[in-house]
Order: sequence, then C-alpha cells, then structure tokens
Amino acid sequence: MTSTEQTSSLSIGIVLFPNLTQLDFTGPYEVFSKLPDTQLYLLAETLEPIRSDRGLTFLPDTTFTESPALDVLFVPGGPGIDAKLEDSKFLDFLKTQGEQARYVTAVCTGSLLLAAAGLLQGYRATTHWIYLDLLELLGVEVVKQRVVIDRNRITGGGVTAGIDFGLVIAAELFTEAIAQSIQLGIEYNPQPPFQSGSPETAPEVIINRVKAASKNRLDNRLQIIHKIIAQSPTSVS
Repeated sequence: MTSTEQTSSLSIGIVLFPNLTQLDFTGPYEVFSKLPDTQLYLLAETLEPIRSDRGLTFLPDTTFTESPALDVLFVPGGPGIDAKLEDSKFLDFLKTQGEQARYVTAVCTGSLLLAAAGLLQGYRATTHWIYLDLLELLGVEVVKQRVVIDRNRITGGGVTAGIDFGLVIAAELFTEAIAQSIQLGIEYNPQPPFQSGSPETAPEVIINRVKAASKNRLDNRLQIIHKIIAQSPTSVS
C-alpha cells in the first residue's frame, strides 16, 4: 500500500526500525487491521526489509519522506531503540508527525523514543516496567499502568500490553462495541499459567533474574539518556 492508494478516512502510521520487538508491533497491528475505514502505513526510512530482534523480517510499505499526515502515530519498542534514541533524523520525523497527529502513541520502550523526540513531556505515560525510571528522567510523569491515556497521548506497558493498547485505541477512535467485537474475534481472553507477568505479582527470584538479564541494556540506555539530557536540557524541562 502507498499513500496514493489511501481512500479511507483514518490513517495509522506504524514506525518500524531494525531490532524492534515484533509483538510490540504485531499485537496492535492485529487490532488495527480490523478497524473500519482505516489505512495502515508501515513506515521506515527506506523500503528495505526490517529485521526484528528475534529474526522475523517485515516489509515497510511507505518511507518517512512519503508518509502522509497521520491521524495516529504509533511507535513500538525493542532493543533497536538504543540506536534511534540518538538518531536525529528519526526523532525529527516522530516530532513532525506527532505535532500534527490526532493521537501520539507507543507501546513498551517506544515511549522512550516519543520522549526523546519531545512528545511526552508534560504528559502521563508508561513503558516496560524495567524502564519506567528512564522515562521519568526524560521529563515524563510516569504511571505504573497497563495502558495510560492522557489527552491525545496513549501509551502501553511492555510487549503483550500492545493488544490491550490496541483495543483501547479502537474504542477511542470508534466505539467500545467495535473494540469488543475485535477482542472476541481474536479470542483475546488471557488466562496465563503463572502470575508472574508483573513485578507486583512475580516471585522475587524471578524479578531478580529478569533484572539481571536486563542490566547491561538498562545501563547502556541510562548513559544514552543522560547524554540526551546534557545535550538538550530544555527538551525535558
């Protein structure tokens, strides 16, 4: 699909980048693809294939330069955000689109990219639980919640929160009945075998294991964010 093919009344742009987490993207995409009168754009700097952090490959259909003005700007997260946090061209695209979009949205660490682009300061937002403190450093009012709505900013927690996030957006854009119909159609009826999906309920030994596995990435992102703050102090005021 290209911008010249748009005939629908609503446009959603999904920003792709190398080493994104595929479920951050594909969970909401599954919901968005079932919305009525909606055009989805898979946006990237080029039309070259995008490889996820676990090896799945996706094909963008619209470049940043060809992107139309969007009703909804959506940014997923993943390990690839580290490079994009310091990519001025990428952040400028988010800022330009975000300033004119009806809704500015993200799942997981995509929220850090929105904040680095200056789009979340003065708003309540969330991200993956491990990185909440980093989001706060960027001048965002952090909320420990699955999905957070603050005016036209909508953010979701880590990875699987993307489906909840997508359904919330469906209800915001259309109706609860449409969102519920999509939920039933995809049989989204979570019944996890363990109560370890949140640090509020997971055993301490599991929390410590996940924190240890994430330590290097957390430390690296902390350094990047301190650099961003030092270079652009007004962006997080």
